[in-house]
Amino acid sequence: MERRDLLKSAAAAAAPIALAGTAAAAKPVDALTDKLNPVIQEKRDAALAVLQPSPKDLEHGLELHADSLVFDAYGFSPRAAVDGEALKQAAMAGASDIELEDLREEMSMTRYVTDADEQREYREAWRASGVTCIFQNAGQEGQDPMRLMKRLARYTFATDMLGDFVSKAVTPNDIQATKAAGKHCLYLTGNGVPLTQQWESIPDELRYLRVFYQLGIRMMHLTYQRRNMIGDGCGEKANAGLSDFGRAVIAEMNRVGVIPDCAHSGWQTSLEAAQISEKPVVASHTVAASLYEHIRSKPDEVIKAIADTGGLVGICCISRFLRGKGDLNAFLDHIDYVAKKFGIDHVAIGTDIAYSSRNTTTESKKAAIAGLRRKREPFRSLWPKDDFIPSAQAAASLSWTNWPMFTVGLVQRGYSDDEIRKILGGNIMRVCRDSMVDAVAKV
Repeated sequence: MERRDLLKSAAAAAAPIALAGTAAAAKPVDALTDKLNPVIQEKRDAALAVLQPSPKDLEHGLELHADSLVFDAYGFSPRAAVDGEALKQAAMAGASDIELEDLREEMSMTRYVTDADEQREYREAWRASGVTCIFQNAGQEGQDPMRLMKRLARYTFATDMLGDFVSKAVTPNDIQATKAAGKHCLYLTGNGVPLTQQWESIPDELRYLRVFYQLGIRMMHLTYQRRNMIGDGCGEKANAGLSDFGRAVIAEMNRVGVIPDCAHSGWQTSLEAAQISEKPVVASHTVAASLYEHIRSKPDEVIKAIADTGGLVGICCISRFLRGKGDLNAFLDHIDYVAKKFGIDHVAIGTDIAYSSRNTTTESKKAAIAGLRRKREPFRSLWPKDDFIPSAQAAASLSWTNWPMFTVGLVQRGYSDDEIRKILGGNIMRVCRDSMVDAVAKV
């Protein structure tokens, strides 16, 4: 049987959807398979080619996925294409590199609010994914509150304007209500701890942490690649642990109800954060170093310490970090490793990827300006150089809209329905609840 026919067999008798993502299908599973756009279908076929599921496993996986609360432990909602002509005009008018980068980012994060074509792409991607909630990256890497505010504002705007389809959740109960309503939501995380950076006193430095919690941020990166005043990032060769100040940061996060995320922290910083935290710690988007050692991986000692807090590690969809063939099976291998060695309660999926509008290439070409100067490497980079290039099929198999195929793969691996529900969203929901205990009363 052809792969496309296999997929269609799991959605037999599907009713047509008037506008992708806007009308309910006859069955919940139909929304995952009916009338996918060509790009999403191509990625779906790539995943099927990697997994080669039986019709029984395929159908069961799709039905289980449609029924489950699916929570991406760290990721990005579908991205819009930029308005290439508007970006080009801004550049010709003399906009600085910072202005252009801000404009480009704002367009990718909000243009689906006002542009009908981009909104169609946005809704189609959500529908095909079957994802209920994303722990959305809503804070640009760093510690400056104003820098962190920009993405938070953009996703607040998007959810304010599209609340009938995708809302901003502020408690786990909101996420459950969203699933019950058949809609989608964002739970917000920041790629840094907001600091005054005046260094007058520890309480003064940390006063914005509570402010950002009140604005909806529920998880924060301790570091991002490089060393900061909290501890070492994963790219630093020294691998020092938490600073004294970093310990105060963890204590305040515990008090306020913000989840400490060490996904981009060094191994020693990650270990010590888990050892001193009184509430769950996570590495929201990472891989198991025992399967492939990369600066973004976590070794067994760190994973165990995180699990001991009641926390979890989210396995990401980055081929370069997974290695092996860098495909969907390699991704499932990392889930298997953590689940079997540290327990099913301590693994989730934090994709760290997004669907990009099919209009992206066309609009980006419009924005191209001859003679733009070359930019310096960003301070936060620190990525180790390598020549790994995954095959097109491997990369496609890990696409964000292939979330239903992740579930099919877990069915193939022999996990029970209850175990799969934990991996898909139950575990991160538990961590969110455990982190919120008494927090509201304290702030």
